[in-house]
Amino acid sequence: MNKLLNVFIDGYGNYAVRENTTLLELSKEVFGDTYKEYLGARIENEIYHLNKHVKEDMKIEFLDIKDEDGDRIYSKTISAVFIMACKELFEDIEVSIQNFLGPGLYVEFDNNRNISFSIIKEIEKKMREIIIKDYAITRKDYPREKALEIFKEAGYEDKIRLFESIDKDIISVYDIGDYKYSFHGYLAPSTGFVKDFKLKYYYPGVIILFPRKNNNYNMDDFIEQKKLAKIYKESDEWLEILDLAYLGSLNKKIKNGKISQIIKVAEALHEKKIGNIADEICNDNDINIILIAGPSSSGKTTFAQRLAIQLRVNGKRPISISVDDYFVNREDTPLDEEGKPDYESIEAIDIDAFNIDLLKLLEGNEIELPKFNFISGRREMSGKKVWVDQDHPIIIEGIHGLNPMLTKMIPEKNKFKIYISALTQLNIDSHNRISTSDTRLIRRIVRDNKFRGNNALGTLDMWKSVRNGEEKYIFPFQEEADIMFNSSLVYELCVLKKYVQPLLEAIDNSSVHYSNVKRLLKFLEYFRDVEVEEAIPPNSILREFIGGTYLNVH
Repeated sequence: MNKLLNVFIDGYGNYAVRENTTLLELSKEVFGDTYKEYLGARIENEIYHLNKHVKEDMKIEFLDIKDEDGDRIYSKTISAVFIMACKELFEDIEVSIQNFLGPGLYVEFDNNRNISFSIIKEIEKKMREIIIKDYAITRKDYPREKALEIFKEAGYEDKIRLFESIDKDIISVYDIGDYKYSFHGYLAPSTGFVKDFKLKYYYPGVIILFPRKNNNYNMDDFIEQKKLAKIYKESDEWLEILDLAYLGSLNKKIKNGKISQIIKVAEALHEKKIGNIADEICNDNDINIILIAGPSSSGKTTFAQRLAIQLRVNGKRPISISVDDYFVNREDTPLDEEGKPDYESIEAIDIDAFNIDLLKLLEGNEIELPKFNFISGRREMSGKKVWVDQDHPIIIEGIHGLNPMLTKMIPEKNKFKIYISALTQLNIDSHNRISTSDTRLIRRIVRDNKFRGNNALGTLDMWKSVRNGEEKYIFPFQEEADIMFNSSLVYELCVLKKYVQPLLEAIDNSSVHYSNVKRLLKFLEYFRDVEVEEAIPPNSILREFIGGTYLNVH
């Protein structure tokens, strides 16, 4: 008879369980009929598949879809079900999991085959059959050569190319029914854990919707983001042309010494697009105010300065105004839900004063710019006086740039709104996407450590608050932009890797961020290092994070 082990379950207290019990068996005992709401577990700040066996004195937190890691498990599992459904329906089709558009995961077929409305109905029906059959999902580690044999038999050329390009001795493979897959991260114990989903026709692909925080756990709460979708599509097509759609291709080019050429092409594309934006602004005589907004670590400061240079090429002499200098006095700062000062809120800005100054400038008057004193927490006059005319457009950079409230007194015809973000379109392989927010987090960890005296833990501590601010104050207005600029660089994570790895490795499992840290470190294992950085130009957006820029960005 198996001996009893004592474990602690978050929210439920101590439990006595038999030796050799799995986390899945324990969850059935604890949660009863609702056990399939719990997709994985966090133990000592590390994420585990529910097939893991419990141990004495283990402290267990079961994860549902409302947990960030639970959301990731759901996303990957529903992706696996979609892929499996397509394999059962269409022998010659390969699925490409691409990117999130709002709360939905956008998916296409490879080889330029469109997904029709009738095909979507077939896939959805097959997915529901797979979920009802509740196929077990098992994860097994294989030696590298055996895993490559499995991928070859399954026809996964992109996975073969990836793992041939990196030194990884052990590779994890998932079994679901008769199919094998590799996923970065964990899946649920069986297909029956992801019963809530919808497929939305989104030519030439489909969007997989499921309950998430940013759709209020309501799959009907979907707002189309057509401008964002267009930018993703442009980036995807560009990477296809360069044979860089998947990471294995990039790694191979780094291994073969071709990275300098890739850097030159990627940077030239940025310069061309910034030049085109400047041309568009200069071709409209009504535009006086250029508003630049985007989430954290998008490279807004470098972009704004490079745009100013391109405007000067067109004969303009832009001036910059900082929204931060129009903060209300500290005692008037609004409070968030926890009663803390909410400096991210648009109500933290004296909007009336800001608009009055802009109107005076547009009317040809001279103004004295304010300067916010962050020590005293009060707005003061700077002594700096400015005036503008048609040749002096005003560049305003800040998180609220696209919110109509920020410039509510200014006619729309006088504004040009730019949304900038690092919209990563390079994917690990056809089934594993690279998260845009992960790229930005890695950028920020490196920059904060190099230039802001903040270690990785400090950045991770504030990241949730930063992301909440983006969800509230930036993302709802991104479709207000006249144009979007994708600041991601296809090669950047291969450069950032050597900067961020030692910072993450210094964090152990005593930190609440350890599960995220371990996930990022495993993710970075897929990238080959770019050691030679002289090919990166000094005005590159990447220089804002790693240093070596001649622009005033720090």
